[in-house]
Amino acid sequence: MTRRGLVAGAAAAGAGLALTAGSAGAAVRPDASAAAARARIPGAAAASLQPYASYWFPDSFPEGREPDPGAVWRSLKSWRPQDDADLPYNIATVPLAQRFTPVPANATARAGQARISALVSFAGTAGNPSQGGAKADFYALSHWAYLDELVFWGGSSGEGIILAPNAPVIDAAHRNGVPVLGNVFLPPTAYGGELTWTRELVQKDALGRFPLADKLVRVARTYGFDGWFLNGETDGGDPALARQMADFVRALRTGAPELRITWYDAFNADGRVGWQGALNDKNAMFFQRGAEKLSDTMFVDFRWSAARLASSAAYARRLGRSPYELWAGVDVEANGWNSSVDWDAFVPEGRDHVVSYGLYRPEWTRRSGDTPGQFHSRDDQFWGGRNTDPSAPAGPGSWRPAARTVADRSTITSVPFASAFNTGHGTAWWEDGVRTGDAEWHHLGLQDQLPGRRWARWADGGGASQRPTVGFDFGAAWRGGSSLLVEGADGVLGRPVTLELFRTRLPLRAGTVLEITHRADEGTAAVTVEAAVAYAEPATAGGRPEFRRFAARTVRAADGWVTTAVRIGNGHGRTAHVLGVRLSAPGGAPVRWRLGALAVHDGEPAAHTPAPPSALKVAAARGTGDGVAELRLTWKPSVKGVPVRHHEVHQVLPGGQRRFLGGTCGTAFYVPALRRTSGEPGTRLEVRAVGELHTSSAATATVFTW
Repeated sequence: MTRRGLVAGAAAAGAGLALTAGSAGAAVRPDASAAAARARIPGAAAASLQPYASYWFPDSFPEGREPDPGAVWRSLKSWRPQDDADLPYNIATVPLAQRFTPVPANATARAGQARISALVSFAGTAGNPSQGGAKADFYALSHWAYLDELVFWGGSSGEGIILAPNAPVIDAAHRNGVPVLGNVFLPPTAYGGELTWTRELVQKDALGRFPLADKLVRVARTYGFDGWFLNGETDGGDPALARQMADFVRALRTGAPELRITWYDAFNADGRVGWQGALNDKNAMFFQRGAEKLSDTMFVDFRWSAARLASSAAYARRLGRSPYELWAGVDVEANGWNSSVDWDAFVPEGRDHVVSYGLYRPEWTRRSGDTPGQFHSRDDQFWGGRNTDPSAPAGPGSWRPAARTVADRSTITSVPFASAFNTGHGTAWWEDGVRTGDAEWHHLGLQDQLPGRRWARWADGGGASQRPTVGFDFGAAWRGGSSLLVEGADGVLGRPVTLELFRTRLPLRAGTVLEITHRADEGTAAVTVEAAVAYAEPATAGGRPEFRRFAARTVRAADGWVTTAVRIGNGHGRTAHVLGVRLSAPGGAPVRWRLGALAVHDGEPAAHTPAPPSALKVAAARGTGDGVAELRLTWKPSVKGVPVRHHEVHQVLPGGQRRFLGGTCGTAFYVPALRRTSGEPGTRLEVRAVGELHTSSAATATVFTW
């Protein structure tokens, strides 16, 4: 069940974090054999080929019940990578990027103090597709600049309680420098939790080792994520079990020092569950042992108070730890920015922050039925404030958005760099401004790096009234599913406005080029466009960058998409710190100007085009009726030359046109519905490697015979 269902009973039951909902589908009965428990192996005539994100029980399955609809019960103890048919579709490939912290956008946001974690349920535990899906209604998280950690939240006693994040989430987070944690959830007994699972998790073998700690390490390394959120909420233990749990955490730490561990404040030193709302003697043994760090951070339960957080900060310092390694839980699942939060208890203004904080279920900003544009408008307000103005972020109401408290970070430090402002979901797909896919989709791994400051707009000689509206739009794109739309009523660009896009640390050469691909929509005024580059940070927080402007170009609706290229490295500075555009429309008519892509490179884009993949094959196929089939595709990546950003898969139609089927950062892809065209005996499928500048390799192809 969701936390909404749990909250009503929490007052009486005292439960902490929550179970997530399952997904509809056919139930699969458990079997004593581990092999049989994994019997949903694609390839059987009646079984769908759809791969799903992975989840397990520690070893045994629930007593006296059947799996929730759509769930498959699996044992982590018996898991082996070579037996996992879905594994190729779940492996993340994007490494965790390094980040830097620019001068803050306002005087209240701080670097080096409080940070933010987010516990996000992107879908149900069972039935969570490995590689996105065929709908645009999805929590396409994009405000990575404010996050320090993402927990892939979920788990329930009827599905599974150990979750590995799926690849699109990991790849998107890593591209923005955010580590991702899997979730180990030992549920409250009131919601089906069994103490047996806690004992199985921390069980030692004959040599005194912890086999499931080793399995957690292997899962994280195999799937490509960064650690584990340990959430023990099953009551009924004793001090001996607590000591064994602490030893288990230590084994997990020493077995993989590179992995992050976050401990949730529930399971205590007496082996019982008692949410403290603090770091204290009841739970410190899972956070620190003498001089040895066990957990990197602790999520402090929602029962905190100002006094408890102050004492927790002092306790952390006595242990030799930073108080900012404590996340004060902020529950926004039910009420979002309308939640009642004592902000001054942990992020006071005018004095040092007390601890960091963790947002529980910020996907509140996604409402079923919202268009993608409506979702991003709400999400921008949640993270950036009601006016989406990073220079003075506040509200809605008493809400204190992340942009007001935490300094944003960026990973844009090397050339080439490009963004097509693709948010990772959409109602169609475009390539070079041409619509090549008409279906809704989501795949977070295809998301571009997006502007961190939504939306910094600097009006020449004017205030907020001269600032245009800025946001992601899904009605047209240059590449992907979205573009950046700037619009306003008569006179809004009568005075020039500079739109800040990216904070960077890009080393420039004499021939470094900045390209912008843009257009004016029908019915708009002509818009004069200049590239804007700052070669230094502002001297103070909230200060305006000193922009240098390049190559004015006036665009009209009749021009369609145009690309403007300017040299930005020739004698103007060695490092680009801010990239933007300066816009004006002195004629006074309404404005609708669209930015499709921005790129920085040192030479011709062809030099940054990767080699094609090879050995494309149909690994499995199943007809679903009426000339439709689902497929599993695999291929080998190009191993030399230009790095590959992601791969794109197309169907070639009888007339030679290409239809976009999807994309992935990996080398295996599931096609849910390949449609036969005009009775063709075979359908040609192509895969291309796409580089950082969104240039595509030649295709490798295969034919699927009907």
